[in-house]
Amino acid sequence: MGAMARNRFHHGDGPSQRQLRVGELIRRTLSDVLMRGDVHDPDLNRMSITVGEVRVSPDLRVATAFVMPLGGQHREEAIKALAAHKGELRHLIGRAVTLKFVPDLRFVIDETFDQMDETRRLFADERVRKDIEHDDEEE
Repeated sequence: MGAMARNRFHHGDGPSQRQLRVGELIRRTLSDVLMRGDVHDPDLNRMSITVGEVRVSPDLRVATAFVMPLGGQHREEAIKALAAHKGELRHLIGRAVTLKFVPDLRFVIDETFDQMDETRRLFADERVRKDIEHDDEEE
């Protein structure tokens, strides 16, 4: 079975290698476009937005970008601004990458930043540290 057939009929638990490659390509390109301020919107260009991950649907038709504005503030405004310019962003991505079809873009807040902050807070808690140290001593 060829690589294309294998990818098209991928039924594993996670994304296929092709989905991962396309998602990472779009993530890097979207990050570059946002960093350079290529979009014709001064409000969007003033925001510093991190693109943490891009997940692509199995048919490569939809790309969901997990984003977070710098400092985690103005989340709703960032999502609205990105969504309002998704056509322009898609066009800029299409010019920068070689894909037969540029996926439709969706934008959601990347909650992993909040989860990392919560994890750091937990590890800083004296009781949690004592539990961890106690577990390490038992091994």
